Amino acid sequence: MTKRRIVSAAATAALALLSTTVTGSAQAAPTAPTEYTVVAEEGVTTAAATEAIAAAGGSVVARNDAIGLFRVTSTRADFSAKVAESGTLIGANLRAPIGRTPRRTPRLDAGAQSVTAEVAALPSSTVVTAARAGSTAGLDPLDTRLWGLKMIGADRARSVEAGERGITVGVLDTGLDASNPDLAPNFSASLSRNFAPDIPEDGPCEVASCLDPVGTDDGGHGTHVAGTVGAAANGFGISGVAPGVTLVELKGGQDSGSFFLEPVVNALTYAGDAGLDVVNMSFYVDPWLYNCTANSADSPAEQAGQQATIAGMRRALEYAHSHGVTLVGALGNNHEDLGSPRTDTSSPNFGGTPRPRRIDNASCWDLPVEGPHVIGVSSVGPSAAKADYSNYGVEQISVAAPGGFRADGYGTSSFNSVSNQILSSYPLKVLREENKVDSAGNVRSSYTSSVFKRCTTGGACGYYTYLQGTSMAAPHASGVAALIASKYGTPDASRGGMTMDPDALERRLYETAAQRSCPSPRLRTYTREGRSTEYNAYCSGDRSFNGFYGRGIVDAYASVTR
Repeated sequence: MTKRRIVSAAATAALALLSTTVTGSAQAAPTAPTEYTVVAEEGVTTAAATEAIAAAGGSVVARNDAIGLFRVTSTRADFSAKVAESGTLIGANLRAPIGRTPRRTPRLDAGAQSVTAEVAALPSSTVVTAARAGSTAGLDPLDTRLWGLKMIGADRARSVEAGERGITVGVLDTGLDASNPDLAPNFSASLSRNFAPDIPEDGPCEVASCLDPVGTDDGGHGTHVAGTVGAAANGFGISGVAPGVTLVELKGGQDSGSFFLEPVVNALTYAGDAGLDVVNMSFYVDPWLYNCTANSADSPAEQAGQQATIAGMRRALEYAHSHGVTLVGALGNNHEDLGSPRTDTSSPNFGGTPRPRRIDNASCWDLPVEGPHVIGVSSVGPSAAKADYSNYGVEQISVAAPGGFRADGYGTSSFNSVSNQILSSYPLKVLREENKVDSAGNVRSSYTSSVFKRCTTGGACGYYTYLQGTSMAAPHASGVAALIASKYGTPDASRGGMTMDPDALERRLYETAAQRSCPSPRLRTYTREGRSTEYNAYCSGDRSFNGFYGRGIVDAYASVTR
């Protein structure tokens, strides 16, 4: 549910990310060349924005005309301030992370990334009322550990609809390890793109261009998300919520877990142009926990930079939605009511000094989940209790889904069990870096209850581990969305495959969710689980819609049978 609307219509221009050069104007005290992401005011032409960037002392190295976003280099120490003073440009951000999976300090890219839109824009979709006969699938050996599949009825749904190959789910994340035998069958290399070249925080570049090939993931998070969405039901390892759909890697996050504004915006505009059906976004905006239009704790240049992030993300989300993409986002792991946020003491985590910031709910946004058209997903554990870490609140929540809650089941033998989390695919390289797997690829003895290795008769091996977070809840919802599109979508004559109007898909996701009432008492405390009173959460609303569960826990079986 998106409530506080960020005003403005979607951009209509097609994606054009082109290399160019502009000479800067008279300079302030010179500094080392620094890269920025600059966003133009609404309705400003590319030529006018480029001229204003030059006047501020910057040179454009790449641009996205659909969004009015520019990658810029400058040697001026006051470049951000000059941009903030411009009536043509909204603001400039350092090439800082706008989201993360863990938080790391980013660095500038070595050079311009060339991206072009290779597919024409998707024509307007129509509301679908007829269902097609679905493909079916069975279960895989490790699915007995996937309590989330059973909770949302995905184990039963596949007997009716396992997912249509023509439905594409973009995983906007750190990458996707297509060497995993559970992901390889459903992975589209031709549609996948890497929008985030390696930076020093990622470690040494694996290839000369520093642009990792698609089908790799040196961060791990994206591979875990992808497995939950659509790991193949192939009699091996695990299967996903929608085991028959096509998985598309949209690498917008760095290997270190940071997400930059430009790669994420470019990934979203590409998703619209390429005709993807669903995009999963399990990250949130940095360097500010909340991007505010005019927070008194921030400098004018910082305020302008946050305004630029708000505008850039809003335009990109509007663009993707208007081109037929259903957008799903993690509600966040800060254990707070998004309608009544606490004072932020963590921002900025890059390019400045963190300081206490009182958050005005009317003018501050947690992005992308508080952006337009994003389905916000909270996290529950095996007992269906809201996870202690999960954000909540009637203002932003849409639905709930299994995301893991290790401390679930207090007073029972399952309390504090790793199996209360979400098991999914994970890259061997990352497990080695975490010292959970040895150099021969064998799971170390101290991790055999949390890391699993399975190999095919041909010798290809897949690895799996447990994680928890709203990052794990969102892909459960994305998988259900993909099943809905598979069942009720229509053939897309212009591109092949299937398509479904995102508003109609969203309505069906809500209508078929399993309604769940607030707990009694409504104030849920987590002190017995070892949490401070800061984690106390009050559940507002009724059974049909409330702050813990939204419209309910997503229900895969109901979504394809009712």
